[in-house]
Amino acid sequence: MKVTAEKNEKVANMIFGSIYPLYLNRLEKNGRTKDELNKVIEWLTGFDETKIQAFIDEKATFRTFFEKANMHPNAHMIKGVVCGYRIEEIEDEFALYKQCRQMEKLIDELAKGRKIEKILRT
Repeated sequence: MKVTAEKNEKVANMIFGSIYPLYLNRLEKNGRTKDELNKVIEWLTGFDETKIQAFIDEKATFRTFFEKANMHPNAHMIKGVVCGYRIEEIEDEFALYKQCRQMEKLIDELAKGRKIEKILRT
């Protein structure tokens, strides 16, 4: 599937704090923890638990969240399909959409029981 400017904008304007509980709920149903979720997000973005909570409290959009992120240098190693989009084929002009899908891929791997060491591409 191809990313469109409209799709990119829709994701950019979504509130991070409204999606975070959905991520957490999915992981907890699969026996994973909030600490593991935060560890994966911290690895990708550089945000610790306090900063993640601040974004939730501020009702920050994904645009703000990823603009302030210090993306991990190994983020390019996150590959695969999420929601019908092959991450490595998302065009550079839609960097925010790509970053969101990279985070979702990590969370997906965590939910499926993959070891943290592998998820963090170390």
